[in-house]
Amino acid sequence: MSIRSASFLSLIPPRKRGSRASDGLRPWAPAFAGESREARQKSRDERGYTLVELLVVLAILGLLVAIAAPRVIKYLGSAKVDTAKIQVEQLGNSLDLYHLEVGHYPTDQEGLQALVDRPQQAQNWNGPYLKNRQSLIDPWGRPYLYKSPGEHGDYDLYSLGADGREGGDGEDRDITSWH
Repeated sequence: MSIRSASFLSLIPPRKRGSRASDGLRPWAPAFAGESREARQKSRDERGYTLVELLVVLAILGLLVAIAAPRVIKYLGSAKVDTAKIQVEQLGNSLDLYHLEVGHYPTDQEGLQALVDRPQQAQNWNGPYLKNRQSLIDPWGRPYLYKSPGEHGDYDLYSLGADGREGGDGEDRDITSWH
């Protein structure tokens, strides 16, 4: 009888459930000898994933992160710039309201703090003009800069961007009230 014949597998006695080669059975006997197709499929499903399969999945996830991370970081940087622009505009509106009620913009000595705490010389102060002091901090954790009178208008209100230095491009550029 040849090894290729289908009757060869029928000569091998079926293994008992839970038996291993170390149980005294022949180590060359296939695990599926005498088992139904459903039983073979069930035993494959119960085995779980191999180390190679897990490494392939981890490699694919690593590639996805490597591709996506720079884009996400770019969006986070531009979101901070957009937030700073909005905050500068809102602080400008608060300064204008302060000017309408008090009659002048806060001095350099009073600074933006005059929008939260009443200055001693402000007689018609109806503030606070901001809900909290955190509004005076830019998205990079530094206070907004204020000059009155300003070089570009009644006041100059600005942030130095991510790098904290004048000038720059992208996320490092200055965010100003005079555009």
